[in-house]
Amino acid sequence: MPVLIGIIVDRAVATGSIPQILLWVAALAVLFVVLTVVYRFGARLLMAAIAHEGHLLRVELSRKILDPLGIRTDYKSGELLSISSTDAEEAAYLLDYVPRLVGALVATVACGAVLLTIDLPLGLMVLIGVPIVMAGLQLTAPLIAARVEDQQAEIGRATALATDLISGHRPLQGIGAQQNAAARYRLASRRSLAATLRATRLESAHAGAAAAAGALTAMAVALAAAYFALSGDLTLGQLITVIGLAQFLVEPFEVLAMMPSSVAEARASANRVATVLAAPARHRAPLTPSPRDHAAPGTVTVRDARHGGLRRLSLDVAAGEFVAVLAADSRDATAVMDLLSGHERAAELGAVRVNGSSIGEIPYGRRRATLLVEHHHGDLFSGTLRSNLALSGAPGDGSAIDRALAASCALDVMALYQDGLDHPVVERGASLSGGQRQRWTLARALAADPDVLVLHDPTTAVDAVTEQAIADGIRGLRSANGRTTIVLTSSPALLAAADRVILISEGRIQGQGTHDDLVGAHAVYRELVTR
Repeated sequence: MPVLIGIIVDRAVATGSIPQILLWVAALAVLFVVLTVVYRFGARLLMAAIAHEGHLLRVELSRKILDPLGIRTDYKSGELLSISSTDAEEAAYLLDYVPRLVGALVATVACGAVLLTIDLPLGLMVLIGVPIVMAGLQLTAPLIAARVEDQQAEIGRATALATDLISGHRPLQGIGAQQNAAARYRLASRRSLAATLRATRLESAHAGAAAAAGALTAMAVALAAAYFALSGDLTLGQLITVIGLAQFLVEPFEVLAMMPSSVAEARASANRVATVLAAPARHRAPLTPSPRDHAAPGTVTVRDARHGGLRRLSLDVAAGEFVAVLAADSRDATAVMDLLSGHERAAELGAVRVNGSSIGEIPYGRRRATLLVEHHHGDLFSGTLRSNLALSGAPGDGSAIDRALAASCALDVMALYQDGLDHPVVERGASLSGGQRQRWTLARALAADPDVLVLHDPTTAVDAVTEQAIADGIRGLRSANGRTTIVLTSSPALLAAADRVILISEGRIQGQGTHDDLVGAHAVYRELVTR
């Protein structure tokens, strides 16, 4: 644009030719339209590419974090959330910085080349002076990168702590620890603020120095051009061209000067993203088909388990059997859950087989259909009641879901809301009561209809009448389908509904039988279920 304006002055304005003025004004209008259209469509394509890349990174990170094999990383849940959202978006902006950098370099070289054609000293001033100034400004790049990485790490830690505190808000209220929790977060937030201020101060100083250097460079070129014009070495049009180019140079100069800071932020985010994507799996994937015994679907065997407080625990569950496990120590119940979940360390300390296959060697593609372990604190996700049930993978005809809702007494939950299954659920199911959440997670587990279903205290948040109905519902549904069910519980209703009850005390099996038999014959069992 400055070059064309200088040409118009020399060839049209200075000559006073009306045809030339009209011709060059038309050329100026065409150039303006071309620049506007190119910028508009170029910016749209660039922003679409950034949005698409950010989406791909978020999807890839989510796939990695949610991989059934797990992920071995020191990042907490809140930090993973920050990486899969903020860092993924920031890393995608590298696509913006590359064309900006190339455009700024091309613009600077083009300006220098034009100035060379007008006056050799002016061209050399740009082509030699600008790289020297830029090299000086680049000396701060490593320090900026280090401070930006520290800033993002502190923000990630503060986000992780905030996530933990919000998810544990109700327990914190229960123990009256809100003030201590707030103090912890205040400290983490202050560290994050301090790191942000350190990075921002340096970035601001760098930006100020860059702006000053750009303005001084433009001023030097303009003053030199004015001197040459007064000496008669430049025409009026050339002077206007040089002054316009000097002003034009300020923008690409600022882009080049600010690039280290922008790239440092994107690189720090990209490094965090790459760390998560490169993290090894927590569990090993089976490399060869698992050796199988000739066992019916639903068979479970445990041999010599020594995990946690368990002492060489061995047990057998037949296909289609409903077994309740009562642990005198809650830590033993947790250890049994670890074993049946395929917990990495637990699986190394005992042989656990399901359907005749070692639990650690069941392919993840069919593990959910083979074995489903529903922990006591089941999770619900933001969405609707229907979307949370859909996670079970139940058939689309709805019959399995209907039976699961009835067995878990979850139809009562649905009946409370006019929109039924379309009733919205907020994060972690916080809009539902404890009993409602428990029944809905139980319904989801029953709808999945695995060969072996393991439940841990599925009725602790419901009343006695509902608990009895759920116990009968679980037994009826699972027995009708010929499925195996293992429930770790101290509920008399569930214990009475089971085909067999196993009592674990001091890490060993101390008794087996029906609920009534153990109540009459075993003092420890009787004390546990009647206290």
